[in-house]
Amino acid sequence: MADPSSYRPKPGQIPDSPGVYRFRDEHRRVIYVGKAKNLRQRLGSYFQDVANLHPRTATMVTTAASVEWTVVSTEVEALQLEYTWIKEYDPRFNVKYRDDKSYPSLAVTLNEEYPRVQVMRGPKKKGVRYFGPYGHAWAIRETVDLMLRVFPVRTCSAGVFKRSAQIGRPCLLGYIGKCSAPCVGRVTPEEHRELADDFCDFMAGRTGTYLSRLERQMHEAAEEMEYEKAARLRDDMGALRRAMEKNAVVLADATDADLVAVAEDELEAAVQIFHVRGGRVRGQRGWVTDKVEAVDTAGLVEHALQQLYGEEKGEAVPKEVLVPALPEDTPALSQWLAERRGSNVSLRIPQRGDKKALMETVHRNAQQSLALHKTRRASDLTTRSRALEEIADALDLDGAPLRIECFDISHLQGDDVVASMVVFEDGLARKSEYRRFQIKTFEGQDDVRSMHEVVSRRFRRYLQEKLKTGEWSPEDADADAGLPAGAEDDGRPKRFAYPPQLVVVDGGQPQVAAAKRALEELGIDDVAVCGLAKRLEEVWLPGEDDPVVLPRTSEGLYLLQRIRDEAHRFAIQYQRNKRGKRFTSGPLDEVPGLGESRRQALVKHFGSVKKLRQATIDQICEVPGIGRKTAETVAAALAGAVPAGPAVNTATGEIIEDETPASAGASSERGTEQ
Repeated sequence: MADPSSYRPKPGQIPDSPGVYRFRDEHRRVIYVGKAKNLRQRLGSYFQDVANLHPRTATMVTTAASVEWTVVSTEVEALQLEYTWIKEYDPRFNVKYRDDKSYPSLAVTLNEEYPRVQVMRGPKKKGVRYFGPYGHAWAIRETVDLMLRVFPVRTCSAGVFKRSAQIGRPCLLGYIGKCSAPCVGRVTPEEHRELADDFCDFMAGRTGTYLSRLERQMHEAAEEMEYEKAARLRDDMGALRRAMEKNAVVLADATDADLVAVAEDELEAAVQIFHVRGGRVRGQRGWVTDKVEAVDTAGLVEHALQQLYGEEKGEAVPKEVLVPALPEDTPALSQWLAERRGSNVSLRIPQRGDKKALMETVHRNAQQSLALHKTRRASDLTTRSRALEEIADALDLDGAPLRIECFDISHLQGDDVVASMVVFEDGLARKSEYRRFQIKTFEGQDDVRSMHEVVSRRFRRYLQEKLKTGEWSPEDADADAGLPAGAEDDGRPKRFAYPPQLVVVDGGQPQVAAAKRALEELGIDDVAVCGLAKRLEEVWLPGEDDPVVLPRTSEGLYLLQRIRDEAHRFAIQYQRNKRGKRFTSGPLDEVPGLGESRRQALVKHFGSVKKLRQATIDQICEVPGIGRKTAETVAAALAGAVPAGPAVNTATGEIIEDETPASAGASSERGTEQ
């Protein structure tokens, strides 16, 4: 634990202008990011008597070993840079909101030729219009089912759409009038896009104009004695009104606003957001976070707005944002929101009327969310703690294994041999830390040798990280674990920087012995190893002739099984992807400098690799994006590739011409340790 005075900047070194500062620990990892109107005043407040600081602030400054800052021109730039660095460095002492679940949204894929309406989760994609988020996916499907009667927009997947186009028959929705069936040409792309635009306008709150138009058309049809058409329009209006009733009017002036409420105690805080569009609640979401820094309600609101709008632009940022407390830099935050929206944004506290009443409702939701979170966490924490204690007792560990890593080997009859590493912290999966490995040192099936290689590579990387921070010297282990020349630490979280307290391998005595031998060769003696055999669910320890048998009702055994099964699932998924890529690869995949989009363009232009192989260089140059040098490379590569033998129809004996397009290749797996 460092003394803050040991790294305190000298008087006069810190500028008195706006900026962003970073505290780093002794290993150069960024542990806190903050911003200030006046860097000198803000940083000076950290270097007073530690006894006068808030306990969380005191913990941060004594954990830190250095501080650095970056000067910016305006407070708005400081706000944006702070958000960027918190996202990049993931500092442990900053408040970071995480969704307690992945909220579904209603999405319209306007980036496709025939836009599709669907339920979508996860990060937002460019060219897709989103509405929500909603509490449940079924709520979206109910709304869409009502609106498809009026706006028969495509909802099918790409595969179903392509299949219907090939056979010339629409799906069931096309027959019952809930899809305009663009797959079979009932409407043109322009007409279908107009339907999608009308759907989006209605969902965005512009309902009055459309309902008035339908009512006018209904009366005109009735006057012309087209009673069937009038009845259909009447039913359409009823369907739209039922869809609107699902979102009751909460603000009579048809306001577009987001309401943010916070419920907190000494340790945790819950944030609830209501998205109101056209006076109706169109979406809701919530976050819960640990208060790892000394922050008040205004600070929590500021962090929430940064996360809420940091990746948004245009109409996704509303005209009005209502909050329970104004952040310290309200003018800068308002300007930042206005820049993201492209017009003025009002950031204020509601004082009276419907908006204040709705804010109280949002606050009650936040209080209930915090209470529910605490109840769940207490229950889960009790079970996880008991499981970790049982594992520690069974394996005779010094303490509960707070970080557990599990390794598994997967292959198909000795081909495509891969390995997985999954990480559980405090009994919960830490998926961002999962890693995949390809076996490099040999070919064929040898699970024991593969396990030795993978564990060696994982902990060699750990020693490399320790060498960077000065915690370890290369004399402590073999030279292979040394630091690559020129490598520097930039403060970002490292892939293998943190060691586990327990390594679990999928297997019995041989696999456990291989993992233990790998650790001993690297000089690591403070990491426990065990194996979990599938047949009898026995726990094996290094050097022991008899396994440890945990009761079938043991929470510890259940946790080990979950970890082992997750590693097995992760390894099989990677092995299948790797095998699929090998089976679907074609000669174009081997052409250097030829990306996926240009491979697809070549195959689409010529129809097959066989015809592409017969084309001249000038003909290849006719493909958009293909220059002469690339065309020469493609022609040379295809000329050198040996074409596959002809396919034979076993029923008729005739030779089938090669008209199959080459695969564009599978995308690489993220998180793979090559």
